[in-house]
Amino acid sequence: MRFSATETLNRLDGGLIVSCQAYPGEPMRDPRTMAQVARAAVVGGAAGIRLQGLDDIRAAADLDVPVVGLVKAGDADVFITPTLEHALATAAAGADIVALDGTRRPRPDGLTLAETIARLRDEHDVLVMADCGSLDDAVAAEVAGADLLGTTLSGYTPERPKTTGPDLELIALIAARCERPIVAEGRIHSPGSAAAARRAGAFSVCVGTAITHPSTITSWFVDALAETARS
Repeated sequence: MRFSATETLNRLDGGLIVSCQAYPGEPMRDPRTMAQVARAAVVGGAAGIRLQGLDDIRAAADLDVPVVGLVKAGDADVFITPTLEHALATAAAGADIVALDGTRRPRPDGLTLAETIARLRDEHDVLVMADCGSLDDAVAAEVAGADLLGTTLSGYTPERPKTTGPDLELIALIAARCERPIVAEGRIHSPGSAAAARRAGAFSVCVGTAITHPSTITSWFVDALAETARS
């Protein structure tokens, strides 16, 4: 861990985390490219960076902001840093915060979330961000020892509908019930949405697609122009 827990949280308080990820097979799916995108985001004022994949995390080792690291693996429901082995590798690669699936679903290695967090901390001095899909997930993740509670999986599990923008209701529910800092993440596509998430109770806001995924951003403009042709 490059920053102390206190320094990491102080840096992220009220700030923007930029998620720099590309899907397999895309032109930008290269650790060097993702590191460059991350550096550009830091120039723009990002307080933290979220990176997927061990090589991506290592390639961005020179960043002077906290790195939220994760590994996406497998085809089961739980695929965000799904096992203790993945969590240990993510920490060893240099992540300051290890993000993992924070839902109450069974984990592929049979460990509970609490066991995963405890055994990770036995070997690495890192913070843990639980990517949750509901209020019950967040409550359970806090009890399990997670340091940050993300709304990342809202709308991707059966417990909550998929909102068109950030799940502001879930952010407010977690803020009223839990003590751990909330990272608002998911479908935050505009500065206004980011500000609304902060007002709803988020400690920090994580934005990915709207900043770092040019294929999707391009499609938004193409679709808008197509609508004018049909009108």
